[in-house]
Amino acid sequence: MGTPWAAIVGGTTAVFSAIATGGAWLTARRANATADAVARIERGRWHAENLPQFRVTIERGDGDRATLSVHLAGPLPLCHLDEIRVEVEQSDDMDYTPRLAGGPTPEQVAAQVWGPLRFVPGSDGADRNGQTVAPFRLEVGKGRPLALERTRSPLWWEGNDREARWRDKWLNKPMRLVLTCRRDGFEPWTVPCEVEVPQAPRVRTM
Repeated sequence: MGTPWAAIVGGTTAVFSAIATGGAWLTARRANATADAVARIERGRWHAENLPQFRVTIERGDGDRATLSVHLAGPLPLCHLDEIRVEVEQSDDMDYTPRLAGGPTPEQVAAQVWGPLRFVPGSDGADRNGQTVAPFRLEVGKGRPLALERTRSPLWWEGNDREARWRDKWLNKPMRLVLTCRRDGFEPWTVPCEVEVPQAPRVRTM
């Protein structure tokens, strides 16, 4: 019998074709992986370079009221944020975890705003404890006013002078906030800030 050259050539061609196909698939896979890596690096760079910059101030109002102004100052390429969540944080570094039997529950401690000011419950979508407000959208260069009020002493504090002691506790302490910012297609930013609390009431001019 003669050598089946046609079969050998056909089989060899099929082998080389399979190798070529496998090589092309591997090359494409590596190219896609490289493109994905470059895209992740670019998203990370964009995310870092566009960390939201805020100008946050407090203006005293009448009585126990005040206004928090949240102004998105930049950076300009950011253009806008789809959602900003503002939450009041504890204004000192004390540990208020209850340790005595019969004391406040962990839930009561967590519900108390440990600082000089809180959001007015029900205003601007604030929760019942005044710890956070409803999320809002903001463009660079724009601001949003939010209603504040002086915090009250915990219900488990005793004594006729408890409100005076509570005010003294937070005298000259800043209001600490955490702003969680989101924009579609990117990881969220978490921006902590401390805001000086003015003690003198606002002066009205005629």
